[in-house]
Amino acid sequence: MSSEEPFSAQINKLAGKTKKALASTTGKNVTLYLLCLLVAFGFWLLMSLDTELQRDYDIPLEIENVPDSVTLLSEPPRMISVTVKGKGSQLLRFNWGKLSALRLQYDETMTEDGVVALSHMKLDSRLRDYFGNTLQILSMRPDSIYVPLTTEPGVSVKLNVIADVHPNLQSIISGPIMANVDSVKLYSANAIPRSLKSVDTEPIVRDNLKDTTRYEVKVKPIPGVRIIPDRVIVTVPVEPLISKRRTITVEALNVPEDENVITFPLNVEVSYLVPISAFNNEYPIKVFVDYNEILRASSNSKVALHLSVSHSLYQNLSVKPDSVEYIIEKFGRE
Repeated sequence: MSSEEPFSAQINKLAGKTKKALASTTGKNVTLYLLCLLVAFGFWLLMSLDTELQRDYDIPLEIENVPDSVTLLSEPPRMISVTVKGKGSQLLRFNWGKLSALRLQYDETMTEDGVVALSHMKLDSRLRDYFGNTLQILSMRPDSIYVPLTTEPGVSVKLNVIADVHPNLQSIISGPIMANVDSVKLYSANAIPRSLKSVDTEPIVRDNLKDTTRYEVKVKPIPGVRIIPDRVIVTVPVEPLISKRRTITVEALNVPEDENVITFPLNVEVSYLVPISAFNNEYPIKVFVDYNEILRASSNSKVALHLSVSHSLYQNLSVKPDSVEYIIEKFGRE
């Protein structure tokens, strides 16, 4: 029985074939071509590193060590868009990997006016420190930073969800439309008006919903006021409807004490649609005839049936039959 060829022998065999291929005329031509490509790439790389280039960078911005007692009344810019010019070798370290953030300390940006601010000159200086003096900063957006703040505590107000949503024909909105928070806090440099008791979300308008859906919704802004949180998650509970039938006894309403109304049939079938989660819950359903209608249509041998339902989850109710025959019993008075 022959054993498998050792791995080292396979390597030696492959090396021999490669050496033989390179020694051939075709192998020599391919090797020369690859060497020319490598030399050309080296020249191109050296030239590009020594050439002046212009590049755009989005620098993350962070304001650090903001005291817990301070609330910024607007979001500082998350990015500073900077256009710089310099040699390729100087830009090389900014072209690879994730750019580090430009970190500003709260104390160095706080002004006597009670705002977080950085002038164009100071921001330009910080960016020069970030990129180094060998690179030229051509432009930056924004060119300055101004963020008002307050040390006043927030005022908690109710959040109203504004929604105009409708399910499809085979579904139902099976519960209240709610946000993940029921209140928000308002912050302002000025006093919050006492009449301001609630705020609204931006309206949600949707049709033909089939399943429970969640939406990220913005809270309607108020000029000069910061709202925290300014975005909420609104859940619209939607369930499919299924058919259900029940047998209900017919009742008679508005019947005088000395009379009785007997209907034929006495029991009727009520059909309706109900959410799956409520299928086993039997909320009261009343099927009745009105004695006053019987009096108004005394020549008719039938009277219409009416439905009364105690819960809004039931949809598309129908009763079969929709009218019944009747007789009126009168009792003698003592």
